[in-house]
Amino acid sequence: MVVLALAGCVRQSTAPAPESPPTSVPGVPAALPRPDHVLVVIFENKSYAQVIGAPEAPYLTSLARAGANFTDAHGETHPSQPNYVRLLSGSTRGVTDDSCPRNLGDAPNLARQLLDAGLSFAGYSEDLPADGFTGCASPDGRYARKHNPWADFASVPAAANRAAGDFPADLATLPTVSFLIPNMCDDMHDCPVSAGDAWAGRTLPGYVDWAAHHNSLLIVTFDEDNGTADNHIPTILVGPMVRPGDTARRINHDTLLRTLEDMYGLPPLGAAAATPPITGIWTTRP
Repeated sequence: MVVLALAGCVRQSTAPAPESPPTSVPGVPAALPRPDHVLVVIFENKSYAQVIGAPEAPYLTSLARAGANFTDAHGETHPSQPNYVRLLSGSTRGVTDDSCPRNLGDAPNLARQLLDAGLSFAGYSEDLPADGFTGCASPDGRYARKHNPWADFASVPAAANRAAGDFPADLATLPTVSFLIPNMCDDMHDCPVSAGDAWAGRTLPGYVDWAAHHNSLLIVTFDEDNGTADNHIPTILVGPMVRPGDTARRINHDTLLRTLEDMYGLPPLGAAAATPPITGIWTTRP
């Protein structure tokens, strides 16, 4: 299965290199680091209480204890697709449902910003039938384009729309920012929390271990909760530049986007301009 191949790739990292401290971005508050790599992983449709501290989610709970655990993080809306579009572009772009295809043209987005700044971006989707695929779903329904927003923007090259099997064994070759999207079972959409937690436990430890010695960051978040008005979701940041512990600051997808943009000196898009980036969790300690 693709996920097992991916887990194997992640775990094939070599012995840790000497630790490198976070650096700052010119013109960006000194409180923000500049990771060499950021990996964003998005799960589906579960509330904070269903995951963090739940017996069905031992790995994600341990990850929350190892990093900054946001106890007041929220999705933007329901259903799924508008949240993904908002996280990538600072706006839902008029998307209010999960209908497909959505063609958002050259609307501004984080992927294009990174590429225009001479940095790099890729989205890795589990069970994507082929690199650059723009269909709405895989034949078996395990991949869904509604969870892959970069496929909606003509300004993002097809080469950035990758299958999870392409996730590199040499983690140093990862893009500056990459997204990893589990399939419809492993993301907890069609399967229970325990299935997604097991996938995370197979797939993410190699990157977490490598990132600790290579100035890199993991962001784990959810698109939305289980349908409540509060839309309270888990969000965890883990890396050598992160001070572990619970943090009660209220954040949402706009906050995450703004933080990524500020880290790399990019202008904030849409609603991200109206929210400050995440501060107070960063440390220069390895």
